[in-house]
Amino acid sequence: MILQAHLHSLCLLMLFLATGYGQEGKFSGPLKPMTFPIYEGEESSQIIFQFKANPPAVTFELTGETDNIFMIGREGLLYHTRALDRETRSTHNLQVAALDANGIIVEGPVPITIEVKDINDNRPMFLQSKYEGSVRQNSRPGKPFLYVNATDLDDPATPNGQLYYQIVIQLPMINNVMYFQINNKTGAISLTREGSQELNPAKNPSYNLVISVKDMGGWSENSFSDTTSVDIIVTENIWKAPKPVEMVENSTDPHPIKITQYVFYAVAKDEYGKPLSYPLEIHVKVKDINDNPPTCPSPVTVFEVQENERLGNSIGTLTAHDRDEENTANSFLNYSIVEQTPKLPMDGLFLIQTYAGMLQLAKQSLKKQDTPQYNLTIEVSDKDFKTFCFVQINVIDINDQIPIFEKSDYGNLTLAEDTNVGSTILTIQATDADEPFTGSSKILYHVTKGDSEGRLGVDTDPHTNTGYVIIKKPLDFETAAVSNIVFKAENPEPLVSGVTYNASSSAKFMLIVTDVNEAPQFSQHIFQAKVSEDVAIGTKVGNVTAKDPEGLDISYSLRGDTRGWLKIDHVTGEIFSVAPLDREAGSPYRVQVVATEVGGSSLSSVSEFHLILTDVNDNLPRLAKDYTGLFFCHPLSAPGSLIFEATDDDQHLFRGPHFTFSLGNGSLQNDWEVSKINGTHARLSTRHTDFEEREYVVLIHINDGGRPPLEGIVSLPVTFCSCVEGSCFRPAGHQTGIPTVGMAVGILLTTLLVIGIILAVVFIRIKKDKGKDNVESAQASEVKPLRS
Repeated sequence: MILQAHLHSLCLLMLFLATGYGQEGKFSGPLKPMTFPIYEGEESSQIIFQFKANPPAVTFELTGETDNIFMIGREGLLYHTRALDRETRSTHNLQVAALDANGIIVEGPVPITIEVKDINDNRPMFLQSKYEGSVRQNSRPGKPFLYVNATDLDDPATPNGQLYYQIVIQLPMINNVMYFQINNKTGAISLTREGSQELNPAKNPSYNLVISVKDMGGWSENSFSDTTSVDIIVTENIWKAPKPVEMVENSTDPHPIKITQYVFYAVAKDEYGKPLSYPLEIHVKVKDINDNPPTCPSPVTVFEVQENERLGNSIGTLTAHDRDEENTANSFLNYSIVEQTPKLPMDGLFLIQTYAGMLQLAKQSLKKQDTPQYNLTIEVSDKDFKTFCFVQINVIDINDQIPIFEKSDYGNLTLAEDTNVGSTILTIQATDADEPFTGSSKILYHVTKGDSEGRLGVDTDPHTNTGYVIIKKPLDFETAAVSNIVFKAENPEPLVSGVTYNASSSAKFMLIVTDVNEAPQFSQHIFQAKVSEDVAIGTKVGNVTAKDPEGLDISYSLRGDTRGWLKIDHVTGEIFSVAPLDREAGSPYRVQVVATEVGGSSLSSVSEFHLILTDVNDNLPRLAKDYTGLFFCHPLSAPGSLIFEATDDDQHLFRGPHFTFSLGNGSLQNDWEVSKINGTHARLSTRHTDFEEREYVVLIHINDGGRPPLEGIVSLPVTFCSCVEGSCFRPAGHQTGIPTVGMAVGILLTTLLVIGIILAVVFIRIKKDKGKDNVESAQASEVKPLRS
């Protein structure tokens, strides 16, 4: 027994030091009088303080009102072994003394006071289950005629013991008007203003009130409550009215009883049928009897409650029904719990408010591990009948369990750096004791250390919570040959307050990456440079860089240099021009750059080099199209004009080309005039109408306005000709390459002569062949007889 106590004390000491309770002055210190406040209901084995012994003291002794709850260890740890109850004892007066090795007191004893702080663990209770009283009709409102009283074992100096009274039901309730009121602090019952005016024993000689009392001042949703019944007799005043006629339903009196309506009139007549007086109004009231039992809202009413629900919290409200007259004692229902199944971890876990039907958690928070479901049998009764209703309470799991790895170290794993992305390299497993297939038990794995590049990921099997470690990015021996990888297992659902992840939710393994000969790696997928198209041959126009992962030297070369414009330095990767560049021939100019290992396996990689050529003004202006068909109808009736367009092959700014136009020489100015229309078009006009019927060639200067400006000379052939229906008709003798009239007649006669000779030869030949055929035919008739 002594050994067991010593071991318990030693375990407490380890907990004390691990949780930081060894801090001098706050949780430990010398032996002196002290007072400790402790809340009742706290779990057992709670450390209160550690007293330090001064030599020759080696142990401690505890005496006083320990109630076998308070203990002190040899190391001076003062603790309690079970929960305290303020209602049993609110203050424990203890004494602590320090003893030497022989058990002799060498210091103390000193007084130690334990003040037990109150929690709301007691419900208020009325002193009587039923109160009776009477009030006279037309009494003064606000004057108490009856008091109800309740007590609460909790501390009255705290909200836990502060009571609040309230009328919850008045029977009967007429026009929804309250005739009675209660002082919520004293429990004094009096009439309201309406009650003072309306109470009439002839109509309702008695009333029943249901009074509730709540603790926590009535303001907390977790308040505990109790109810009592108050029967009130209304005594009549001097003045009274006659009672209405009443008939009891299901009456056994002699029948038939003829009633035509609930309100009818009686008329007195003489023997001739004439009224003797005015009609009398007679009221008939059918008086309700209690002939309907309470009914449950459904065969089974289902509520849910979380594991960590606080004491007093509402779980749900059972609302039964009664078909008897509302707001009367016949339909006034009482609720009580008659059975709880299962009775784990104890019976009486729930209570139900007697008249409201609200279920509350009474004794402790629930654990789904104890039982996931409770079944309650609720007795619902009026003054004559009772019915049993059934309630099912499902305990909802909360995330109060953390994932725990099956092992904390998965050892070493060796992989080649060229292992395929997407490969599964390791299987890990953690378990969670929360409800399966919920956010509280689902596990998500994360790499928390050793993988800053994000090369690894973990996929979780939703059915088994197995984690599959996969490669998300290529491994690299050169940057991370050895990595100590740490995983953490977490739930998507937040943990409840007070529960945190710890080392059990983490695991590790060592990833060892082996080297593989890899091709050189360019620093960019595409390299780009920009130069002017007129740079001198031999100018550096760009450079590329690559690196071999194994550190080998690299040799650079070009592919696809179809125009022979470039060369590359095999060692540095610098690129130079070796021929004149031309933007108009191709920009950007694209070639491939090859980086090859020098030595080793001669692996190579390819990247792109794009050379963008900027424009210089190196193209002469020219006509935009062929203008050989320009003409004027001759003779001119008035000066005319023609429009032409210029262009060049250089690059133009966003505003486009800006050409200027002028005549090629001064001699043309007598006949022609050129004027600019816009940056690309100009107009050629005649200065007079006196032109010959022939072709004129007009030279025009076109300046592009560039830097430096370039100027081109173009020729515009313009023909003056006779026109037929708006088209130019030019006589043959006046057109180059067309024969004159005499020549045309000679050619025609020669052609006819040749045709005649050919026809004569053909006719002679045909006649000769025909005669030959006749001779042969005659010879044949002489040799062979004709056949019929």
